[in-house]
Amino acid sequence: VQLQASGGGSVQAGGSLRLSCAGFGRALSSYVMGWFRQAPGKEREFAASISRSGGSTYYGDSVKGRFTISRDNGKNTLYLQMDSLKPEDTATYYCAACIRGSCNSRWYNPHEYNYWGQGTQVTVSS
Repeated sequence: VQLQASGGGSVQAGGSLRLSCAGFGRALSSYVMGWFRQAPGKEREFAASISRSGGSTYYGDSVKGRFTISRDNGKNTLYLQMDSLKPEDTATYYCAACIRGSCNSRWYNPHEYNYWGQGTQVTVSS
């Protein structure tokens, strides 16, 4: 599957952005999906993930309560609604897809994911 992320941009602190990740070549409903982010000089960080059906969602501590992950399997698209953005949210955001059964429990681990989008930049100014 190929993944294409979009929706990044520049916003002031307290603002919102909605990221999208479109899938091509295979139905995303076969995959656990996740969003990760990476700031310059830092390791890739787990942001959120969602089960194949969308019935279960998981969030990293730094985004919990502010970000919402969702998916529309009919549109083959993953979303990340980001509210109350902070300057520390500035990073390149990547969507990822995992077909392994291990992702049912290790959804936070980027090494479990098989496919990655190209990344979309989010910049939050104070």
